[in-house]
Formats: sequence, C-alpha cells, structure tokens
Amino acid sequence: MLPMEHRARVTWRNDGAPFTYKSYAREHEWHFDTRVVIVASAAPEFGGKPEHIDPETGFVASLASCHMLSFLALAARKGWIVESYDDNAVGILEKNAAGRLAITKVTLKPLVRFASAISLPRSEVEIVHHQAHEECFIANSVKTEVRVEPQY
Repeated sequence: MLPMEHRARVTWRNDGAPFTYKSYAREHEWHFDTRVVIVASAAPEFGGKPEHIDPETGFVASLASCHMLSFLALAARKGWIVESYDDNAVGILEKNAAGRLAITKVTLKPLVRFASAISLPRSEVEIVHHQAHEECFIANSVKTEVRVEPQY
C-alpha cells in the first residue's frame, strides 16, 4: 500500500494584462483527481482576490482537516460517538529564523461535540487530540509549529 502518491495540478494562464509584478493576475486553479477544481489566488496582501482561497489558508485548512480526520478515526475506534467537529484554525505568516516569510505557527481550535449519552473527561479528550496530532500525516510533514487548543 505504501508509498502512496497524491497529485494536484495547478494551472495559470495570462489573462492578457501586461506581465508586471503589479498587473499579472494571481488567480489560478487547483485541479484534483476527483475532478474538483478550486479557484485560488494569492492572499489579498500580495495582489490576490479575497473571494478565492490562497495557498497559506489552504495550508492551514490542510493541517486542520488532517487533525480532524485523525481525531475522528481515533474516536470511532474508542466507540465515542461524535456529533460535530468545528475548528477555527489560525496560521501565522511571519519571518522565520532565516528571515524568510513562512507559516511559522498554526493553532488548531477544535470544538468537538459528542452524543449526549457520552460524558468524557477533558483529560481523556485531550489525550486523543495529542494522539491525533502525532498521527496527522500533514503535521508530520512540515516544520511549522502546530498547537492544538481544544475548545469546550
């Protein structure tokens, strides 16, 4: 089964505008094997359009999604019934130790709601969040500091 390939195709075309730093279009497309296409752009601070996803936000969402999927798998194996999972994750773009712009820290803020019949101590839920972080493929792949701050 391993190794596994995961593919994405990114496409951009000149929209006819003069090709200068201030004028070229930042909009592009992310194509996935599932035939899903996402219109992406640079962050507005870098000339992009705010109505499109930017790579930095996509990176934060990828970390949050991976953590959630790892948590849900662990919870299901424990027989916990999860009713909902919401995460308001935040990534910080700043200069790193080498003086380069990087997403240096991502804070995940998952709020998990369990079936009403389940009463779990916070400490047990936090242990599973820690395990989920340890198992998250994306978190294991990056230098970014990833913090998990469960919400209650």
